[in-house]
Amino acid sequence: MTGMKRAVGIDIGGTKTAIGAVDVSGRIVARTSFPTEAGAGFDLALRRILEGIDRTLCEAGWSRRDLAGIGVGCPGPVNPTLGTIHNPYTLPTWNNCDIVSPLRAALGMPVFLENDADAALLGETFAGSARGCGKVVMITFGTGIGTAVLVNGRIYRGCRGEHPEMGHIPVEEGGPDCYCGRRGCFEAVASGEAIGAAGRAANLADSRAVFAAAAQGNTAARQVIDRALRATAIAAWTILHTFLPERIVLGGGIAEAHYELFAAPFRESVAAATMVPQSHITITRAQLGNDAGLVGAAALVFSDRSDRSV
Repeated sequence: MTGMKRAVGIDIGGTKTAIGAVDVSGRIVARTSFPTEAGAGFDLALRRILEGIDRTLCEAGWSRRDLAGIGVGCPGPVNPTLGTIHNPYTLPTWNNCDIVSPLRAALGMPVFLENDADAALLGETFAGSARGCGKVVMITFGTGIGTAVLVNGRIYRGCRGEHPEMGHIPVEEGGPDCYCGRRGCFEAVASGEAIGAAGRAANLADSRAVFAAAAQGNTAARQVIDRALRATAIAAWTILHTFLPERIVLGGGIAEAHYELFAAPFRESVAAATMVPQSHITITRAQLGNDAGLVGAAALVFSDRSDRSV
């Protein structure tokens, strides 16, 4: 019986959805991916996910009977208890969408849903750079900014089980409008979408173009990146003093590509803080890179659900 040693992890992003066949050690045996295209509707996404699961299992040489279950990581807001997604902000049309029930009915196995940042942190604690740590904060820099907190080895949740949204820490008075209803949020200044939007005002196509132009000395691009790093420094100071984690893990596509740029404000915050145990706090890159969410989604299956909430 192999089921308890095998799972499928699904990592839904604003741009891409990845599906992986993952064993109990955290190794991704096979994978597939496709554009999320959330605006095309949730029903289409469900069909693509089911097709992707079967393609991935075929490539891995596994069958549905081999699986202990399916784990799904998705940008929040999500409700892990009800299995629903409530995110028309970064996933247009995906509001109050039940992803767990139809997958469970179609596949005949347990299906678990988690916020994508929480899933990424679970991946790093399961098989990455946060193994053995009980107090961890993870920040993922991608299309948006995701954050997750581990307290005494368990994912922290707020009132009614809601996920803390540290991407909405205010960092710039009078800054860009944010979809949360405020202005100058961390995500509205330092996310990939925010950097890309600021770059387009300087005739740069997207965030990748901004980083490339900044590296070549383009003044406008450099100003956009410097603004994002100032925002990161302010958020880092708040996060550090709020949670006092033993480890801060930086992940997501932007941190993967530009780790040293974004790690510096966190290191500087630790070094400057006089009211924290500096020598016991480390900043580290997500060891699993962009696979953290995929592995973490599978870890939802391998872990007892009671280990994932407080």
